[in-house]
Amino acid sequence: MRKHLLALSALLLAASLVSQSSAADKAAPAPPALKVGDVAPEFKLQYFDGNDLKDVTLSQYRGKKNVVLAFYIFAFTGG
Repeated sequence: MRKHLLALSALLLAASLVSQSSAADKAAPAPPALKVGDVAPEFKLQYFDGNDLKDVTLSQYRGKKNVVLAFYIFAFTGG
């Protein structure tokens, strides 16, 4: 049992190192040049309303309501 756990741990470590090195090989996009107080650029996202996917854009809310956009990095990743 202990040998199996050790082998599984080594396999998981090797897999994580391979995935990290392949992710590092890809060129990362340049970060946006936004500063505090800048007007947010136009964007479009999709959301699920319970029946199907719908588009929502920032321009639909600009000047009408305050918009807060939050990213949950580990949401739905199982990690």
